[in-house]
Amino acid sequence: MISSNIQSYKRREFLQNLSLGGGALAMAPFLESMRVHAAGDTESLPKRFVFVVKSSGLEKFNLVPQGLTNNYVDETSGEKLGNRSRREGPLVDVSLADHQLPEKLAALEEFKERLTIIQSLSGVGFRGNHTKGFGTLSLHDSETVAIAPTLDCLLGLHLSQGPYPMYGMAMNGQLLESANWPEDNYCYPNLSAYGAAKPVAYQASPRKAYLELFGAAVASPEQLKKKLALGGNLLDFLTGDARRIEKELKGDEKDRFALYLDSFDSLRKIEEKKAALTDRIQQHAPELTERYDSRAPSARIESHFELASAALIAGLTNVITLRPDTLGVKYSELNLSNSVHAIGHLQQNKASNGWTGHQARMEIEKLHLREIAKMAKRFASVPEGDGSMLDNTLIVYMSCSSGDHHCAGHDWPFVLLGGLGGKLRSGRYLEFPKYGDIGHRTTGNLYLSLMQAAGMKTPETFGQPDANLKDLNLKGVLEELMV
Repeated sequence: MISSNIQSYKRREFLQNLSLGGGALAMAPFLESMRVHAAGDTESLPKRFVFVVKSSGLEKFNLVPQGLTNNYVDETSGEKLGNRSRREGPLVDVSLADHQLPEKLAALEEFKERLTIIQSLSGVGFRGNHTKGFGTLSLHDSETVAIAPTLDCLLGLHLSQGPYPMYGMAMNGQLLESANWPEDNYCYPNLSAYGAAKPVAYQASPRKAYLELFGAAVASPEQLKKKLALGGNLLDFLTGDARRIEKELKGDEKDRFALYLDSFDSLRKIEEKKAALTDRIQQHAPELTERYDSRAPSARIESHFELASAALIAGLTNVITLRPDTLGVKYSELNLSNSVHAIGHLQQNKASNGWTGHQARMEIEKLHLREIAKMAKRFASVPEGDGSMLDNTLIVYMSCSSGDHHCAGHDWPFVLLGGLGGKLRSGRYLEFPKYGDIGHRTTGNLYLSLMQAAGMKTPETFGQPDANLKDLNLKGVLEELMV
């Protein structure tokens, strides 16, 4: 026992005193993680976020735990009233331990104590009939043009340690199993942005995402050296010629040239950081299988989640945003020939396989939630500090269209799973007073809570204010969510 303690002390002392030469910058995130783990410093453990943003709304009435009174179902007929029904009354704040999870969340049963369901937050004033676009995560009226940084990018910049501050993967348009399927490449889902007119391109192809994230796992050391050398030589050439070129440019052209150089330098730094993490990347890279080329929605979603989990574990990023479907996607594996958009209009009417529109939407959401459960299990299996990686990672399941197919944003449900170093309460069901009532809160208050839990200095408000709620106090975090 004494020998073990001495060895543990020496290991901590070695890691705390460890220094590097030229590779210090690239290796810093990995070494810092090792130091923190060895010292038992849970405050300094990395925080991570996964935002899973589905299209066409996240239905709220099938998020209510059993035994809680609500008006989402007509007590006489049993008919579901839909997301536009509002629960009357004060704040509901109850422990999930005292209630059975609804059918939709059954896959998360083993994580009930790390689960939080939040209902009746509003995000009103943003245009978008089917999506709030960039407004989903920036809370500005910016459906198709980014006018402010989004939450995931702000968190990514704050938490950045690896090559990518934030990484996104999404469906590319209509995912149809046909010869007319467009080329899989980068796409712009109008969801994430580092600032005004700075949208984030998402990777649509799982295979291309694999090669982009884990190329070091399939490349030989010689190939990596050549790639870095080529990038370095080209940058040296550009740097040497930059001053001459800048003298010949004026105004906007000069600014654009400077941005070009900055972009190239950023790409080079990404490759350097990935090269320094080669061993870790090779250890955690998933197997490259034929599933990565499948056009079936469930296979595409499974691949994106698998890549996201591996990228976070390998330290390639601390923030990932996934868009699992679009309005044009048809979940043929669920025997649905209706598109996500068509299903959103069905309500109690029947889909192609006999389900009501509500049932079809729930089954699609259950498919997403099963992947979230698999991701949580993987994170829970990775030791970190005195617990697991799941203790420091928060998975957020939400929609770019609040709770409705044609969204007004009066009621925006969220499902949170995981932890941020014990900064948030979990194992709770929180439903706030309805829109306009005393005690009502907004998505901006939730986003401030996540930012504060991640260690960011937060302003009093986030996003543009709702003029209809000017008489309510909407400043600060959700106190009911904070520890």
